[in-house]
Amino acid sequence: MSFKKIFIYLIVGIAALFIVQNMSMVEIRFFFWSFALPLAIFLPVMLLVGFLIGWLWHTPGHNEKKP
Repeated sequence: MSFKKIFIYLIVGIAALFIVQNMSMVEIRFFFWSFALPLAIFLPVMLLVGFLIGWLWHTPGHNEKKP
């Protein structure tokens, strides 16, 4: 078995363990909205939102030095 397959199985196993251990419902309140969902769904969604904000924040030429 290759290293890549072992690594993928390990990541999938860790993700499954994370989901099973974090199925408790959490209530999210944002201004006037309120909803409940499992913590195992909320955390990856917020991680994705953070990645998208970081990706959109980075603009071409952002790291170039200005005279």
